[in-house]
Amino acid sequence: MRRMSLIAATGVVAVGLTLSACGSDSMNTSPGAGSTAAGTAAAGGGVDAALAAKVPAKLKEAGKFVVGTDPTYAPNEMLAADGKTVEGFDVDVFNAVAAKLGLKTEYVPAGFDTIILGVTGGKYDIGVSSFTINEDRKKQVNMVSYYSAGTQWIVAKGNPEKVNIDDACGKAVGVQKGTVQVDDLAARSKTCTDAGKPAINPIVQDGQDQVTADLVSGKTVAMLADSPVGLYAVKQTGQLEALGDIYDSAPYGYVVPQDQTDLANLLVEALKAAKADGSYEAALKKYAVEAGAIDDFAVNP
Repeated sequence: MRRMSLIAATGVVAVGLTLSACGSDSMNTSPGAGSTAAGTAAAGGGVDAALAAKVPAKLKEAGKFVVGTDPTYAPNEMLAADGKTVEGFDVDVFNAVAAKLGLKTEYVPAGFDTIILGVTGGKYDIGVSSFTINEDRKKQVNMVSYYSAGTQWIVAKGNPEKVNIDDACGKAVGVQKGTVQVDDLAARSKTCTDAGKPAINPIVQDGQDQVTADLVSGKTVAMLADSPVGLYAVKQTGQLEALGDIYDSAPYGYVVPQDQTDLANLLVEALKAAKADGSYEAALKKYAVEAGAIDDFAVNP
């Protein structure tokens, strides 16, 4: 559910409040077998010769995918302790997919709002950054579904400010710029003002790490984030808790150029192969996010 609009920016990575600098020229190259500085992505990985034979010539010659990603969204995409290596469940899943095609992966941290343009302009071969599949995006690119997430509210442990999801009027609530949660909060705020109550005060940050830090510090009384991200923040900080149930679940999708439908379909087949050999589930279980696993991988669902 993370990304509905095309606006976001890379900042520093700090879920769990460990800050790492993120530069746009940082990258890591990962072997196609799924082994990276972030750990082994695949339990049963390996090349599928039939699928590898279908890899487009340009990619085959390069031997790798150049991947645009915004690594401020732990545990989906984040920077390792070295401040350069991109890791997370998104990375491990895609490494497993690339392994099936006999390709390596090179992750290039970027501002979120630049990734789709980077893919359409040829800077990146693919975008892997918790992109929610929606109609606006499907008009610009092909999207390949691989996971499902929803929105989760998070508050300080014990909910000391007595936040009510359906009546957060007048309260400071954090969200990441460019996410579906921004629109969610705006709609809830309008409900408040229509009822003659004070508007919600949205505290919008470029990176999810900053949103989480605001809640821990008390600058906000709640935050909205994708379910795996919010629940990871609860686990990592030890100072937060989930409020209410996950809602509005929707699929994440890989961003592939619109004129490369064959590649998009090939990624679907590679996802099916990774699912069949267990490497898809292994990547999710490593980060305890297997609840969002899907098996109906598709192009532009």
